[in-house]
Amino acid sequence: MSTSKPQTYCTFYLDRYYFGIEVELVQEIIRFQEITPVALAPHVVKGLINLRGQIVTAVDLRSLLELPDRQPDEVPMNIVVKTQLGAFSLLVDRIGDVLELSDDSFEAPPDNLQGMARELIQRAYKLDGSLLLTMAIEKVVSADVLNRRQAA
Repeated sequence: MSTSKPQTYCTFYLDRYYFGIEVELVQEIIRFQEITPVALAPHVVKGLINLRGQIVTAVDLRSLLELPDRQPDEVPMNIVVKTQLGAFSLLVDRIGDVLELSDDSFEAPPDNLQGMARELIQRAYKLDGSLLLTMAIEKVVSADVLNRRQAA
């Protein structure tokens, strides 16, 4: 008999990959907002957005996970997350569904994850026809990760 309570995830896509973050961390999901670039910001920080008077740092998860850039006509969506460091906007390709998954159905992340993904993916869930990778959001927005130089 399983005693673990189900975990609810907000899901999204980056390139051909399917990701999830705990729904409790999501403040809101919004369409693309104008981003003001910040001089000398790390390459994964695309700039700042003004969210009804709240200044929020926009982080491009494609850049962070070293995935190919979006096509010029592809407009990202914003998942605004609440963290100990404040609100951050995560730029994603498109939003998926909200899924409720039991804790006992997860597996360790795949061994073939490379680079930053190896550090940021905390769990993997096998679903019908896809693999959901869950992200450790506090790690994603940590200064250590955001300021890391991309490997040459």
